[in-house]
Amino acid sequence: MMPQKVRIALDAMGGDIGPAVVIPGAARFLDQRPDVTFELFGDQAQVGPLLDQFPRLKAASRLTHTAVWVKMGDKPSQALRQGRRVSSMWLALDAVKKGDADVAVSAGNTGALMAMSKFCLRTMAQIDRPAIAGVWPTLRGQSIVLDVGASIGADAGHYVDLSVMGAAMASVILGVEKPTVGLLNVGVEEIKGIEEVKAAGRLLRELDSPALSYHGFVEGDDIGKGVVDVVVTEGFTGNIALKTAEGTARQLATILREAMSSSLMAKIGYLFARSAFATLREKMDPRRVNGGVFLGLDGIVIKSHGGADAIGFCGAIETGYQMVRHELLHRIRDALAHAQEARLGAASAPVAEPSATETH
Repeated sequence: MMPQKVRIALDAMGGDIGPAVVIPGAARFLDQRPDVTFELFGDQAQVGPLLDQFPRLKAASRLTHTAVWVKMGDKPSQALRQGRRVSSMWLALDAVKKGDADVAVSAGNTGALMAMSKFCLRTMAQIDRPAIAGVWPTLRGQSIVLDVGASIGADAGHYVDLSVMGAAMASVILGVEKPTVGLLNVGVEEIKGIEEVKAAGRLLRELDSPALSYHGFVEGDDIGKGVVDVVVTEGFTGNIALKTAEGTARQLATILREAMSSSLMAKIGYLFARSAFATLREKMDPRRVNGGVFLGLDGIVIKSHGGADAIGFCGAIETGYQMVRHELLHRIRDALAHAQEARLGAASAPVAEPSATETH
């Protein structure tokens, strides 16, 4: 049953800046969504004074003190050894596990957050490896791209699981009843690509799922075009694509900034086009297009960009809020069960005997 209030656990110490972004971001979100409460985990000396600046947030929150938090440069194994059961990141995840919160949000170390999430929350019964799904701005609006960095490599079955989970998330974020799904490949032709991707394509064509519509293969430039609602790849390729897009966005922003200040006429032109450039900056800034979702876990975890500002962190909380309100975990379980039944049915289907005419 959907909760009356969404209970959100925040790693108050996570990210490049920590509480100075997390607390204002939470306060901003509370102004937009009053039907939430917060479980905050962090250093009382740092978080407390910031919380005092936002009386409404303080009234809707409970702060649990911890003197331990995961650093952005910590290795996942190091974070687990030093932060298990005591760090702000672990305690936020543990609140979800214990049922004290519906979703955990952190801007902290991605590798550590994934390792702790797998260790604390475990994966769903049908899932071997979780994935990170991100919202990608496109010419059509937005698409979901996964996996953008959780694990390297995938077999055909894992690609199918990624497709099912990504479609469930797209139905929440994009409001599409039956999202289109494409497998990222080196070409759109069926004969191209590695065998695992081609095999996944065959499985998805045969799936006939009510939760997704398989489009076929898509190429790298199709991501930004918004050819499909969900782009599926394994974590190594997906992370490279993500970092390349972020780097390109920063490069274009620098080029435009330099061009706009290169002459008096350019500066005058910028004044007239200032609102258009502000819109462009909002769409291209990876710190604002925020809120990666860890899919496949037995709980909802949102990864905010480490360099997010308060507006960006507020956006990450919004992503988590929507995942809870639209019952993401329930949708994923139902879709995975259907996919599993379809695969078992296909595997057990009798092979037709060749007719007499076919044998001659």
